[in-house]
Amino acid sequence: MILDTNALSAFIDGNPAVGEPLARHGQAAIPVIVLGEFRYGLAGSRYRARYEKWLDQHLLDFDILSVTDATAVVYAGIRVALKKAGNPIPANDAWISALAIEHRLPVLTRDVHFDAVPGLNRIDW
Repeated sequence: MILDTNALSAFIDGNPAVGEPLARHGQAAIPVIVLGEFRYGLAGSRYRARYEKWLDQHLLDFDILSVTDATAVVYAGIRVALKKAGNPIPANDAWISALAIEHRLPVLTRDVHFDAVPGLNRIDW
């Protein structure tokens, strides 16, 4: 299962609505795109030290998914399909979707625009 930025933040905060699906799925992955978004958000957070400490202690427990040329092919296909359907999504979410499809993993997210991505399995929390 892949976490989006909001799911990662909620998981770190101990939200059981995120922890339960993760426990059921077993495999947890964080796209490098999510890490970038999360660390960007930390830059102005009053909880920066707490979140950075958590990352230092727990990040190795997750699979970190990096973008490859194969990911770029999937990404381009997603963007083209969504543009043709008149239903674009944010570029970072298209990258997250591409990694999810490439690795055959669902995305744990509350963002319903992921539902527009052909072949993507979204799990709400």
